[in-house]
Amino acid sequence: MKHLENFHELKSLTRKQKFFLLSLIPIYFIVIGLVVQPIQEIIPGIVTIIREPDFLITDYFVVGGVGAALINAGVLTLMSIGIIYFMGMDMDGHTITSSCLMFGFSLFGKNLLNIWAILAGVFLYARYHKTSMRRYIYIGLYGTSLSPIITQMMQVGSGPFPFRLLMTIAVGLVIGFVLPPLSTHVHYAHKGYSLYNVGFAAGIIATVIISITKSFGVEVESRLIWSTGHNRMFTVLLTILFGSMVILGVAVRGKGIIESYIRILKSYGIGGTDYLRDEGGATTVFNMGVNGMFATYFALAVGGDLNGPTICGIFTVVGFASTGKHLRNIAPIMVGVYLASFTKTWNISDPSPMLALLFSTTLAPVAGEFGVLAGLVAGFLHSSVALNVGIVYGGMNLYNNGFAGGIVAIFMVPVMQSIRDRRARARGGLSL
Repeated sequence: MKHLENFHELKSLTRKQKFFLLSLIPIYFIVIGLVVQPIQEIIPGIVTIIREPDFLITDYFVVGGVGAALINAGVLTLMSIGIIYFMGMDMDGHTITSSCLMFGFSLFGKNLLNIWAILAGVFLYARYHKTSMRRYIYIGLYGTSLSPIITQMMQVGSGPFPFRLLMTIAVGLVIGFVLPPLSTHVHYAHKGYSLYNVGFAAGIIATVIISITKSFGVEVESRLIWSTGHNRMFTVLLTILFGSMVILGVAVRGKGIIESYIRILKSYGIGGTDYLRDEGGATTVFNMGVNGMFATYFALAVGGDLNGPTICGIFTVVGFASTGKHLRNIAPIMVGVYLASFTKTWNISDPSPMLALLFSTTLAPVAGEFGVLAGLVAGFLHSSVALNVGIVYGGMNLYNNGFAGGIVAIFMVPVMQSIRDRRARARGGLSL
């Protein structure tokens, strides 16, 4: 009966209507961008965003202005949605997740120029294996987390522009070509317990590339560009957006949304989960709204700033609300990071810890399957790993927490499974 209800709900909207509804998120922020910054400043701001190095942490709100950053993100997201739509693909959970991630990370790392070489590399991989790009498009979109390398390569050395351009394109093509097989391979290591699987693969690629460039004497200086003073405006704007999602979900699904949402809360959220497929659009949108509200107000409650990077973190929580995250499995992880701040040398409201707080929810499946205590421990461990692993690749992997989360999952999951199995055998009276 549940699946029949979901079937009718999905069939009530055409494919074009589903993609249009998803497009309303970037359109919402494009309109805001046109309002908050003078139009004559927006194009120069976007040009600055394209030209400026954008490895971690580079807040586009500072680099190009709030309006330019929102429009850069909105346009890139519309392009991503358009690519999926015109490839003839149906919408699934990853359509929503990849779009939300494209929007978020286009506020501090991805721009209108630096993502295309990587996508072209994934396309070449598909052509090489004589298969459809549909099979790898989401890996490609997620893999643009390495786009800061593209921007950086254009600025390496003082050689002729054509040479630097060709070298940059070649590096992008290589990155895109190796992403699909590596992403598939590393999934077996953490078994889906870290949701940012491509981020883990991207961390390995970035480590190799940056190690090579350093061996030739090319050094990448650390940076911190972090804006403040936008909390009041974005609290209102995000509350309107996420509140509307909650209301829309209830309005469409009615009383049935409670039962459906409870099923989501009971799920582990391990990689491969698709709430859009399993529970329908209304409950998925409702879950997105709830996650967005929780992440936003949690960040504010601990003294965080709402800016490009933190809004990206919030949208990562929202995007994965269609493919694994829900309130029950993200709250323990975030609380674990927060509790860690009382024992460590940093404050939770500092830039890197604030990003670790939001992106730590890559480990949501750990809390989902093994419980609250395991989630608290995972968050505690993640806060330390995430703040240190970026050193090896100089901040060139925007999904830094995906790399850190993969390490924590590989470390924790076998231990948790062995403890659980031993307890199960003990309850069964078997010899240990």
